[in-house]
Amino acid sequence: MFILSNFLIALANVLNLILTILYWLILARALISWVNPDPRNSIVIFLDKTTEPILYPIRKILPFSLKFGLDISPIIAFLIIFFLKQFLITTLMDLAVKLR
Repeated sequence: MFILSNFLIALANVLNLILTILYWLILARALISWVNPDPRNSIVIFLDKTTEPILYPIRKILPFSLKFGLDISPIIAFLIIFFLKQFLITTLMDLAVKLR
């Protein structure tokens, strides 16, 4: 069972890293959007391509945010990332410890 336990620990660590990177990418995109960036800039293009698949479905669910000119989809994404880190990562780690 130690192999399954080690696998779950590794999976939890990889998911934690991915969620942390995603958090920082969304934060960078939100901060850059305040300064009216050049849309042809390679950093802006990279941030758009990596975060849009996460933010677009949230925007579809919250159409009222577009009417006011305030995009709250990054805040919702942060809450989802926080929930996943607290629930999913912790659950995987606890399960791995119980399997040892």
